[in-house]
Amino acid sequence: MTPADRPAHPARPAARSGPDVLDLPPLLGAAGQVRLPGSKSISNRLLLLAALAEGPTELHGLLDSDDTRVMVQALRALGVAVDGEAGSAGLPLRVQGCGGRLGRPGAELFLGNAGTAVRPLTAALALLGGDYVVRGVPRMHQRPIGDLVDALRAIGCAIDYLGEAGFPPLAIRQGRPRVEQPLRVRGDVSSQFLSALLLSLPLLAQPRDIEVQVEGPLISRPYVALTLALLERFGVRVEHADWQRFVIPAGSRLRSPGSLRVEGDASSASYFLAAGVLGALHGQGGPVRVLGVDAHSVQGDVQFARVLHGLGADIRWGDGWIEACGLQAGRSRLGGGEIDALAIPDAAMTLAVTALFADSPTLLRGIASWRVKETDRIHAMHTELRKLGARVEAGEDWLRVWPLAPADWRSASIATYDDHRMAMCFSLASFGPADIRIEDPGCVAKTYPGYFQDFAAIARPVPVLAIDGPSACGKGTLAARLAAELGLRLLDSGVLYRAAALQALRRGVALDDEPGLRALALELPIGWRDGRLLLDGEDVGDELRSERVGEAASRIAVLPGLRQALLALQRAQRRAPGLVADGRDMGTVVFPDARLKVFLTAAPATRAERRYKQLISQGISTTLENVLRDLRERDARDASRSVAALAAAPDSLPLDNAQLDVDATVARVLQWWRDKP
Repeated sequence: MTPADRPAHPARPAARSGPDVLDLPPLLGAAGQVRLPGSKSISNRLLLLAALAEGPTELHGLLDSDDTRVMVQALRALGVAVDGEAGSAGLPLRVQGCGGRLGRPGAELFLGNAGTAVRPLTAALALLGGDYVVRGVPRMHQRPIGDLVDALRAIGCAIDYLGEAGFPPLAIRQGRPRVEQPLRVRGDVSSQFLSALLLSLPLLAQPRDIEVQVEGPLISRPYVALTLALLERFGVRVEHADWQRFVIPAGSRLRSPGSLRVEGDASSASYFLAAGVLGALHGQGGPVRVLGVDAHSVQGDVQFARVLHGLGADIRWGDGWIEACGLQAGRSRLGGGEIDALAIPDAAMTLAVTALFADSPTLLRGIASWRVKETDRIHAMHTELRKLGARVEAGEDWLRVWPLAPADWRSASIATYDDHRMAMCFSLASFGPADIRIEDPGCVAKTYPGYFQDFAAIARPVPVLAIDGPSACGKGTLAARLAAELGLRLLDSGVLYRAAALQALRRGVALDDEPGLRALALELPIGWRDGRLLLDGEDVGDELRSERVGEAASRIAVLPGLRQALLALQRAQRRAPGLVADGRDMGTVVFPDARLKVFLTAAPATRAERRYKQLISQGISTTLENVLRDLRERDARDASRSVAALAAAPDSLPLDNAQLDVDATVARVLQWWRDKP
């Protein structure tokens, strides 16, 4: 192994992947382009407006996600004709507007955790009147709606709480709504309350202007600006004064514009743009281009790109795209400082993670709305950033994050709190020198079901050259030469098994005591100095090569519990600039995504002769017959073990080096490596 100056066992997640977790490979950079899914905020607003308007509307590029699906299901339950499915191979979704007259006044609606569905639908149903029930998931029943309900009750709407006052679920009854005085609503909890009123009040079609006044500061103004822009597309032009007083003109009615296209999601663009910058820390910054959004976007989170530029990123703009090309000339890291995130609350979560890579602390202000999102995002971000080793401070509406030095990173399993944005923004932590696991990665289905596939498509993982093969085939010699030639790190996985075996022999742990060996391996006190392994601070390089330790290592290597314990330690060696790893399951189990996999072999007799000469040169007395017998027994154990059996990966390149010397073998593999795209 290459030298390492710190302990080999920082806290790291157990090595496991499956539907409930996603282990991300460490990244060197990112490049490529991503077609963004449709904006959630635009999609659900347009669905509601199209349903309430007069005439049919075709919606192109509508987001296909959990939040939009619950909105579509709710509209259909209310009797609105919705033809097609969101995201259907470029085909539009057609909504037949009801002109403010819903066909099923007794519907019970389940809206998941979609605030962009619960808040505006509550307002629309209360104004139209009828017997409705609005429910969601348990977290939705913890997200406040009292200020919106108070505003609606003040104009004659009939709404009852079915649980805790101020929160869903709600029962909506027939009321007598009429706006004769200015309608007041708080603006400092969620801008969705104001947007819900503005989207729905045109249904009253009053002969006089309707005025809405905002009490207190209005947060997330860009989302209200988005609401106003979309209302104008449906024929309602709302005037406002300083974002505190809004006027819906007398006689306003929602009329279909016929056809509309949904912009790409600007909040989701933030992860890819940040990836195009963070790769510059390893000399591989961008370009990463996001398609579907540009400088003319009606979404507030498009300002994230300008904030990133202000921190030192090289950001470029074009017609229908934004591109991140690493850092600006002369910069080696992003800047820190104080950032007012009031206008970009969702994209600000991305800044909380990029702050780990900045040159000074980052203070995010104006994020009080994080408290009432899918989870308490201030608490969640504070908790998960600290897992990575970061120093973090938080208040009611702010978060301060200090950058992490490379040696201070900790590997971590990131909880996502059923919050899609937690999962997506923490994917960027894989640019750091630690192992990152995302728990419940499927939560991204709320707004971006294909996020991790798109992220993987532009990501440039730390490259691995995996060499597998049976004992004494020359893997170690080949790997060492390749690592030196390519300037990459070196992992001799057999050394780890030998270290565990030596520790077991020293401590008297039986070689068939799987629980005891697993516990020993999880706390294995190893490090490296000048490329030699240290066990409890002692250089044990020579002892590890003894036949006694080698035999013990072969015996314990068949135990699944021990292999699982050492798997994370092996994967932790995958760090910039890259890794050459040799063993028996490097390409099949440890690094299945290795850039190049080589399966090295030779006939048992050839390998036995090589091992015999090696042992004699070390002063170890043996016979060729004994060495050959031991090799065959070891080959049989390796090939028949129940976990990680010795086998060539399907995509590996076989190399029989019986007739090749070391130089020729190295040259062959180097050529394969250079030919890899």
